[in-house]
Amino acid sequence: MANELARFLIILGILLVLIGGVILYFGNLFSWFGRLPGDIRIKRDGFSFYFPITTMLLISLVLNLIFRLIKYFTK
Repeated sequence: MANELARFLIILGILLVLIGGVILYFGNLFSWFGRLPGDIRIKRDGFSFYFPITTMLLISLVLNLIFRLIKYFTK
């Protein structure tokens, strides 16, 4: 059990480093991310509100597909 947790944390850390590197060096390719149609943005004097509904749905869909593929190929 401890070995599985350790392996999971190491893989998660490597993935976070890779994602961070991609965002750092290729961030301009993802400038559309977080500004999708359907994201709610309200700006008033002294007040700003942002609720990324569409972005959250897209992230949920992608993660769901990734986890399903992982589950499918690990059986």
